[in-house]
Amino acid sequence: MDMNYYQTLIAVADDSPVSKSEMPMDRGGKKTIAGLQFEMLADNPYVYTQEDVLFNTWLQRQNMPTKSESEIAKLRDEFFAKPQPCLRSSPLPKKYGWGVVFDEKGRAALVPMESKEYAKLLTGGRVKILKALRSSRA
Repeated sequence: MDMNYYQTLIAVADDSPVSKSEMPMDRGGKKTIAGLQFEMLADNPYVYTQEDVLFNTWLQRQNMPTKSESEIAKLRDEFFAKPQPCLRSSPLPKKYGWGVVFDEKGRAALVPMESKEYAKLLTGGRVKILKALRSSRA
């Protein structure tokens, strides 16, 4: 089952606590989920799909010894055998002010909420708009 988005913008949550995008900080000397996702997407725009980001973030947090490609493929199949939350629940668009835009091949890039590109994506009608999930109930 494909859980990637195509030509879609995950817009910043309505209840985001920031008015401009911020870099996620490490906590206790360790990378957070937001930090790992930020590094993947900021350093490699339009390289990774949502599935790549979700799985690689999970894998990096497991503290496993290095695995072979076939072991990683098996872990990935097991990971996606269970329902996974999508990037609409990521801290990046919920708390840190980053939109996540997907191209026609499902590859993701970050867009700062204060940028002209973000405003253009919101109003241009070129992509489907999905809001990030709210942190609190309305």
